[in-house]
Amino acid sequence: MSGHSKFANIKHKKEKNDAAKGKIFTILGRELAVAVKSGGADPASNSRLRDAIAKAKSNNMPNDTIERSIKKAAGNLDGVNYESITYEGYGPKGVAIIVEALTDNKNRTAANVRSAFTKGGGNMGTTGCVNFMFDEKGQIMIEKNDELNGEALEETAIEAGAEDINEEDDGFEIITSPDDFSAVREAIESAGFPIAEAGINMIAQTYTELSDPEDIKKMNRLLDLLDDDDDVKNVYHNWDE
Repeated sequence: MSGHSKFANIKHKKEKNDAAKGKIFTILGRELAVAVKSGGADPASNSRLRDAIAKAKSNNMPNDTIERSIKKAAGNLDGVNYESITYEGYGPKGVAIIVEALTDNKNRTAANVRSAFTKGGGNMGTTGCVNFMFDEKGQIMIEKNDELNGEALEETAIEAGAEDINEEDDGFEIITSPDDFSAVREAIESAGFPIAEAGINMIAQTYTELSDPEDIKKMNRLLDLLDDDDDVKNVYHNWDE
């Protein structure tokens, strides 16, 4: 977020995920299943599946669990009916929020997301109401360590097609176009650099501050309710925490 270390946010998310592995593993399993359905069970010929596997590994999903999810999806293609749905809306003081869900029941998910917005002092909007305030980009986070060669990392990323590289105290943020994300991630991974997190995300163009304690309380509740929903995959917002 603006003015804050992205790596602190990553660590915070990982801590929350560690406290609720069942939820994150459920979402990751669904992403693997959807990837298999879209392009087959062989990651060598399915870049979406390769990305899903990399994401699962970065979230400490065991290899045998990943393999079981892929085999299950490959043997039950007709039964994989998860659908990607995106909701948009506003939090307190007009904070822009995008919610990405992966669900087998659109009515249930829509009702839960709407309830979260209402309880958090916000409201759901129409499709496109806040999307224009974000840029869709590939985002790869590399944590620094004593052995990391920053110049080599930048050279690898640029040669693979990265758009931008930002250095922070704790590591590097590499930005790509959505189309180049897989190639850049794979090049960085093959070069042996430790990827802390990687994905195609919605990055806010500007940020909104909340100063009223009640608004901050409501915003945190809204985000917590969304985070607790098993159907919700990603939540993006422009609140400057």
